[in-house]
Amino acid sequence: MNFSGILVGISVFLIIGICHPIVIKMEYYWGKKSWWVLALAGAIFSAGSLFVEGIVLSTIIGAAAFSCFWGIHEILAQEMRVLRGWFPENPARHAYYEQLREKIR
Repeated sequence: MNFSGILVGISVFLIIGICHPIVIKMEYYWGKKSWWVLALAGAIFSAGSLFVEGIVLSTIIGAAAFSCFWGIHEILAQEMRVLRGWFPENPARHAYYEQLREKIR
């Protein structure tokens, strides 16, 4: 039996599950300007996946890389979710959100 596919599937599931709350917290505390952290992490994971010899581990690291890249899109979308009231806004950044709401109206 070959459990590689199951291992990769479980790993990707966990990676996505971990990335979602990270994106929410990053937007809450630092705003969408923190996208570069995800870009850097994605680049590091991408490079790492090139140098890992095992195909399963390389695949898992590559999945982490592209989850970080997808997180860039999600951190931008998260700001819109906050503006719509779907997620709580950081009270310390209330003035920033109010400016955005004025631009949208």
